[in-house]
Amino acid sequence: MSTITTHILDVSIGRPAARVMVTLERETNGAWERLGSQRTDDDGRARELLTEPLVVGAYRLTLDVSSYFDVEAFYKEVTISFVVRDASQHYHVPLLLSPFGYSTYRGS
Repeated sequence: MSTITTHILDVSIGRPAARVMVTLERETNGAWERLGSQRTDDDGRARELLTEPLVVGAYRLTLDVSSYFDVEAFYKEVTISFVVRDASQHYHVPLLLSPFGYSTYRGS
């Protein structure tokens, strides 16, 4: 399992958001380096984004929500930038999503 994971819940229907493309990047020398990507599973989870050891630094998750909704939605993608200060920890970054809003937090 990756040390950076995410889980997307579609709060407009109270169900996981399946098959959303998630990309993980790390900032290196002022540029973003792609580390991995995968689609969320049927439970809305992406568990295998990082296949190398976690290091301290700035990371971002980009979630392509444009093709997820069956209704006209406001957001094309959601980008969540965060800082890893302790590489020995697990970082779970959930997303609560609706067609016209979202919220995120550091999970466990």
